[in-house]
Amino acid sequence: MTRPSENEPDPLVALARQAVEAYVRRREVLEPPVLKEARPRRAGVFVSLHSPDGSLRGCIGTIEPVRSRIEEEIVHNAISAATQDPRFYPVTPDELEGLDISVDVLTEPETVAGPDELDPKTYGIIVETSDGRRALLLPDLPGVDTVDQQLRITCRKGGIDPDRDRYRVYRFRVDRHH
Repeated sequence: MTRPSENEPDPLVALARQAVEAYVRRREVLEPPVLKEARPRRAGVFVSLHSPDGSLRGCIGTIEPVRSRIEEEIVHNAISAATQDPRFYPVTPDELEGLDISVDVLTEPETVAGPDELDPKTYGIIVETSDGRRALLLPDLPGVDTVDQQLRITCRKGGIDPDRDRYRVYRFRVDRHH
């Protein structure tokens, strides 16, 4: 994927910011442009919002693509991160200027045979049970330094008891845009 120069905003992050601002200010859903920088054309995408103090303000995404183009995935996930994350109240117009936004484009998840194939700095993980419970944790998150921490946090997010429930683990990489 082509990266912008140091002074130019990343086009995927700029699109996410425009989508959040249009929706929060005017309740308008942007019609996303086609970005030549957006490769692959379809992928799972997570959009994360952080407050000026660095604390998480919203994070919503799709593990696999559900829209026809990655630009649509970014627009809808950015709006959802700002307005639908159940952990937070919706973003207000007063907060927009201070938001730090990142866009993570996910690779296709691959099954892992065991914890030795994981690295929380390199890989995000998906934990899934046969009864449909599933949770995801992105890679390279502050405070997640070991595979054990990564597995326990992800299981907790999905309501999975790592000592009692049988589960499968998948790993993926992200192309992180700031």
